[in-house]
Amino acid sequence: MKYFLVGYMACGKTHRGKEMADELGIRFIDLDAYITERERRSVPEIFAKEGEAGFRKLETRYLQEVCDLYESFVLSTGGGTPCFGHNMEYMNARGHTLFLNTDPEVIIGRLIRGKQKRPMVSKLGDDEIRDFVYRHLEERLPYYQQAKEIVK
Repeated sequence: MKYFLVGYMACGKTHRGKEMADELGIRFIDLDAYITERERRSVPEIFAKEGEAGFRKLETRYLQEVCDLYESFVLSTGGGTPCFGHNMEYMNARGHTLFLNTDPEVIIGRLIRGKQKRPMVSKLGDDEIRDFVYRHLEERLPYYQQAKEIVK
């Protein structure tokens, strides 16, 4: 079985994905880490050189590659993965999607503490992150809510 964890950045997809994969006894894959390994450069480097559009093309390609390579896994997607390139439809057709619906204030706290690792918010002030998250979440929620299961 293929499990896809979706949700906003810093909602806990990687942490929960590792736990879930251990419980199920199957492979865990973090899509951003997979992209980094295949491209031999970090996500921030890809964003800096190719912009978000270039990154999203790579993200879609590697999502499909993972699905072609492995029969079963738990995949932690990037926060934007379901929102581009018909990726949510693709994941729903190939496995079980779970939306980790985390409280926005929890997400904001995590992003402020680790913003240097997040190209989307790395240049924002702490006060700007709150507005960014709420605005961005509003845009992305319709995609996340297409998941087969919503987990609080």
